[in-house]
Amino acid sequence: MLHLSRLTSLALTIALVIGAPLAFAAETAQSATAATTKAPLPLEELRTFAEVMDRIKAAYVEPVDDKTLLENAIKGMLSNLDPHSAYLGPEDFAELQESTSGEFGGLGIEVGAEDGFIKVVSPIDDTPASKAGIQAGDLIVKINGQPTRGQTMTEAVDKMRGKIGQKITLTLVRDGGTPFDVTLARATIQVKSVKSQLLESGYGYIRITQFQVKTGEEVSKALAKLRKDNGKKLNGIILDLRNNPGGVLQAAVEVVDHFITKGLIVYTKGRIANSELRFSATGKDESEAVPMVVLINGGSASASEIVAGALQDQKRAVLMGTTSFGKGSVQTVLPLNNERALKITTALYFTPNGRSIQAQGIVPDIEVRRAKITSESQDGEYFKEADLQGHLGNGNGGADKPSGSAGKAKPMPQDDDYQLAQALSLLKGLSITRGK
Repeated sequence: MLHLSRLTSLALTIALVIGAPLAFAAETAQSATAATTKAPLPLEELRTFAEVMDRIKAAYVEPVDDKTLLENAIKGMLSNLDPHSAYLGPEDFAELQESTSGEFGGLGIEVGAEDGFIKVVSPIDDTPASKAGIQAGDLIVKINGQPTRGQTMTEAVDKMRGKIGQKITLTLVRDGGTPFDVTLARATIQVKSVKSQLLESGYGYIRITQFQVKTGEEVSKALAKLRKDNGKKLNGIILDLRNNPGGVLQAAVEVVDHFITKGLIVYTKGRIANSELRFSATGKDESEAVPMVVLINGGSASASEIVAGALQDQKRAVLMGTTSFGKGSVQTVLPLNNERALKITTALYFTPNGRSIQAQGIVPDIEVRRAKITSESQDGEYFKEADLQGHLGNGNGGADKPSGSAGKAKPMPQDDDYQLAQALSLLKGLSITRGK
């Protein structure tokens, strides 16, 4: 089972999962109903709708019952609003609730729609998709040999869902090239929301793969562990949001709150009063205000953009990488009867400085694209003074360091990650200049 993308299912806010929830969803529905009762019913369009139903029932090649036609009409009504609004049947509704817990069945692909095709927004770390080499930006043109063009997002996702362990073949197109097949087995996806480690003494690295209900708490624990492992206050932190498709709004707010002491984090604007929210810092900076670099790319979306935009506007961090995805809308889940629900876009969110991210994204302060760096051969390395016979000793009592005396360094993540290596270099510079 492939969970609906954070771009297409969770986006920013899930009224049934976080905070004050069901009440907000109910009030939103009541407010929306009150707003529409004043408008007269479009009788001509309703007559047309009824006539179309009658024609389909009378002339379609196979019998179709009223329930099926009405369900499809509702789905069409929602799907034509925007890419993130949808009608959720019982399975989709249950899946939406489960996905915020961080465990679901599927391939581990966050998907969106582009030009009638299904587009990979980002593969989730440590899942069948990432292990198979699927990349952000890949177009899924076929699923088990069936073309995806013209299918709705729900139809495509349903085809990718299935029994754990069963294999599925995706036909992908990368960068406009020749289509190729990737076969992978569905699995239970247990996503670790936050990973952390010391890159070097004094420099911590935190990666958030997606924003779940407990992500804020996990970041707090990661900061504490990095300080403990370092033995003293850190010199700097890299926050990696690359290929993070977003998630729960409250989690994004909590993450920013760990890095600033005051100020606005994000606010939302919509047509109804209950969709207008403001979130501000609570006053505790668990990062101890050390220099900070945030990595983003085209796979950073939704809640990731809230975090990046807030830290950029508050001048708390330097953003590095490439422009983010540009999803700045808020979805609210409105429960219906029979375990169904509407997921409907109710607002847009804005950074502290009033920037709307929708369809524009967050532009990094320093653009750094992916690249591969090949080290030059060490053959013919220069001799040092310490290699010369009869050289003078160090006046301060320091030990001699002849060429080739250093052991081979342990490989670190930044060794094969150009963007991360550049972020670490910048972080060292910020730390040095701040110290001076």
